[in-house]
Amino acid sequence: MRLLKRMAATALVACVLPLAVLAQKPKGKDQLVTISTPQGDIKLVLFDDTPQHKANFLKLTKEGFYDGTTFHRVIDGFMIQGGDPNTKDDDPRNDGSGSPGYTVPAEISAAHKHVRGAVAAARQDDRVNPSRASSGSQFYIVENHDGTPMLDQVYTVFGQVVDGLEVVDKIAEQPKDGRDRPLSDIKMKVTVEDVKKKKIAKKYNYNYNTQTLEKK
Repeated sequence: MRLLKRMAATALVACVLPLAVLAQKPKGKDQLVTISTPQGDIKLVLFDDTPQHKANFLKLTKEGFYDGTTFHRVIDGFMIQGGDPNTKDDDPRNDGSGSPGYTVPAEISAAHKHVRGAVAAARQDDRVNPSRASSGSQFYIVENHDGTPMLDQVYTVFGQVVDGLEVVDKIAEQPKDGRDRPLSDIKMKVTVEDVKKKKIAKKYNYNYNTQTLEKK
């Protein structure tokens, strides 16, 4: 009888353990990025499994590289794009062609989809960039509420908006010219702070196991 009880207890633990592991609260801290714009603030987290993109974005942010750049390309129902240093000058014709002078090796993963609020790296076309290396600074945020799956495994997705999706919508809706450039500059200031993962998960309903926002 004792043997049967022991076996039953062992089986119960084996069944419960995976659930317990999944239910564990995230430990440690993460970097919470805030992009401040005239339309409001966008908060996002960057993925640990795209380490080169995460490190590069945080480096540029801490250097103040993004401050004063604009969202120079906005397409309602698709995405908003920014991070080009050329947008700081007075020539709108060169917007979209700037960079910090280097690219970031592709970190494309099937695990990261172009869902609403996905943060991904812009890049040059496959014909001149067969390795699909990312721009050193330009990025875009998916605005389409259903996502843009046609871009999956084509561009590196390296983060997720956890707050301010409505701000992304507002930016995408701004009046623009024939090149999808907003008629009024949408300047950004980007900051980063260390925040406990537990707090981010709870406050923004973000799941660190799946690296996605949970439906409310």
